[in-house]
Amino acid sequence: MSIKILILIGPNLNMLGRREPEIYGVETLGDIETMCREIGMRHDMEIDFHQSNHEGELVTWIQDAMDQVDGVIINAGAYTHTSIAIHDALKLLDCPIVELHHSDPKTREPFRHTSYIEPLAAKVIKGHKAAGYEMALDFLAESLSGSKA
Repeated sequence: MSIKILILIGPNLNMLGRREPEIYGVETLGDIETMCREIGMRHDMEIDFHQSNHEGELVTWIQDAMDQVDGVIINAGAYTHTSIAIHDALKLLDCPIVELHHSDPKTREPFRHTSYIEPLAAKVIKGHKAAGYEMALDFLAESLSGSKA
């Protein structure tokens, strides 16, 4: 039985490849989704991949994932630093959560230094651009190995 992983991508990250490539890299969101699906196949993972610029939509996807997924990777973008609603929704889940950022928010503007997701995360991956998704999937594969046996 495959491992089910929800990957959620927040606001403005649909502009990856065009948005500040020196910070976020040159890979597009489509490139990242393709990469995640390929890595997921290697780990016998079913990948559910979503991006939204709308906080409520992200919250709904998290709620819908309750008892349905084995792990979550979330790059909430700016909502990382502002959304108590996303924090509260993630608290509903009983699975490992990986917080992911293309850059390292702690080295950027002070308003990016606080994360409402980090206290709930089994792991935080930051500063590795698109490669962070492979790191997150590898972490979940290792963390969840044997749990679906």
